[in-house]
Amino acid sequence: QVQLVESGGGLVQAGGSLRLSCAASGRSFSAYSMGWFRQAPGKEREFVAVVNWSGGRTKIADSVKGRFTISRDNAKNTVTLQMNNLKPEDTAVYYCARRGNPYNSGDSTDRRDYDYWGQGTQVTVSS
Repeated sequence: QVQLVESGGGLVQAGGSLRLSCAASGRSFSAYSMGWFRQAPGKEREFVAVVNWSGGRTKIADSVKGRFTISRDNAKNTVTLQMNNLKPEDTAVYYCARRGNPYNSGDSTDRRDYDYWGQGTQVTVSS
């Protein structure tokens, strides 16, 4: 069984930074792409970033490109979302998710392609 646990959320002023972490349990973490999604109140869950199984390929949503980066440490079974220059519109619950199917290209933005999800961590950006 796979468990994903996010941490690092909180309240920050606009222009500030946060670093979200996702710790994964279960086997074969290094075989799967890992993504971050977010959901603001009254809105659908949307793609933020994904990193492929090796860490060598990433894809970032246009809305956060240049401000957010994603990385992973396969030795520690963790994936990290570094968020800089945060804006009030980044306020949301952020979810870590595992892409189904191992060793894929790591560029899926469709939440239906992800089979395991964490419980989410709240990020609030004040203006």
